[in-house]
Amino acid sequence: MKDINMTIRTRFAPSPTGFLHIGGVRTALFSWLYARKHGGQFILRIEDTDRVRSTEASINAIINGMEWLGLQPDEGPFYQTQRFDRYQQAIDQLLADGKAYYCYCSKERLETLRAEQMLCKHKPRYDGHCRHLTTPPPLTKVKPVVRFKNADLGEIVVRDLVKGTVIFNNSELDDLIIARSDGTPTYNFTVVVDDWDMQITHVIRGDDHLNNTPRQINILEALGAKVPQYAHVPMILGRDGQRLSKRHGAVNVMNYKQGGFLQDALLNYLVRLGWSYGDQEIFSRQEMIDLFEISAVHGSPAAFNNDKLVWLNQHYIKTGSPEKLAIYLQFQCDQLGIETLHGPPLTEIVKAQAERAKNFKEMAQNSRFFFGETVVLDEKAAQKHLQFAIKKPLTDLCDRLAELVDWNAEAIHAAIHAVAQQHELKLGKIAQPLRVAVTGRTVSPPIDVTAYLIGQRRTVERIKQALTLIGDTEM
Repeated sequence: MKDINMTIRTRFAPSPTGFLHIGGVRTALFSWLYARKHGGQFILRIEDTDRVRSTEASINAIINGMEWLGLQPDEGPFYQTQRFDRYQQAIDQLLADGKAYYCYCSKERLETLRAEQMLCKHKPRYDGHCRHLTTPPPLTKVKPVVRFKNADLGEIVVRDLVKGTVIFNNSELDDLIIARSDGTPTYNFTVVVDDWDMQITHVIRGDDHLNNTPRQINILEALGAKVPQYAHVPMILGRDGQRLSKRHGAVNVMNYKQGGFLQDALLNYLVRLGWSYGDQEIFSRQEMIDLFEISAVHGSPAAFNNDKLVWLNQHYIKTGSPEKLAIYLQFQCDQLGIETLHGPPLTEIVKAQAERAKNFKEMAQNSRFFFGETVVLDEKAAQKHLQFAIKKPLTDLCDRLAELVDWNAEAIHAAIHAVAQQHELKLGKIAQPLRVAVTGRTVSPPIDVTAYLIGQRRTVERIKQALTLIGDTEM
């Protein structure tokens, strides 16, 4: 039960050893939603104690990814590398209380111990060799590590908000190293001190951390800290049933930005990976906040389905504000080197293309013909549709379009229809050659809308250029 007087504080604590993974984003989203729903705080913490693998580029990737998604923290980012003095203080406290000790075992001894245990089919674990030392062994040259003195008896009961009650026996846990021989603290210890100092009430994280939880609870209790509630969410799988990884496609959240996906579509998809609210598929951010319950997260792994994400992205493109969506189209045009300064308003292109675009990268690629003076004709399309038989109708249409006083979709449609009737052609027999002439391709928004957006002068000039390719005699 949640204490009604308790301020909910959640955290997202990635290690900056690579990009912001799609699985990490879902964990961050669940933590953010839980804090927002309960009027609490969401903290961003960068766990950068792995000095070899942690990079500034990875830190920036995490922060930029969170900003792009709109998952703003209320506090942070905090960096573990800036808290070493505090970790040492906590280690000293455990040593003084007799709840931690120096271990002088050599690497060779530990490797031999592990090999013997494996040979006997025992679970590899430290045997407590240095547990009762009061002074260093004589003549030792080993720089000691610090180990936490775990209880020998009893059990740890984790009342997980997703997994339910999980019980661990202390006899299965060994004395964890909490400080390396160079004095740097280890992951399981820094996490405990951070969660304590930052007053984290709910730890929402991947279930690959579940086995760390009993160790962390024991350390928290040894420090006299309040134990938070835990919620371990299941991993995300690829279609092959294996853990989601690079081989399944884009797992870096920023790849989705580059690929033309909307943040709301991605978050809407991720919130439904392991959580549901009836049969509802589409959620606004406010609906996510209002309806999300961590206890409703399923305990079994969820499979990533890119087709479903694409469907959601299409929905948000179709229903979004053209003014807002034009910003995303501009970004993609910039990425593709498409100069949009002397073309139609991007809001109008969004309106025209929204029904047929899966993402904004595709929309930008398919909108090149709206810009520039000329187009590159698709060779097969030109051979099929720009034949001698269409030259006279297309010439007449070009003349009609050039003479239009009011350049709008209705007038353009009327001109196309009139030429089709004049030459006893079905509408498509003149509309498709016109489309190829002005766009270079066979697919576009309705041709009257397309021509209107391209503009009168450029439409007429492109038709004239296409007519020169047809020739003067039938082949």
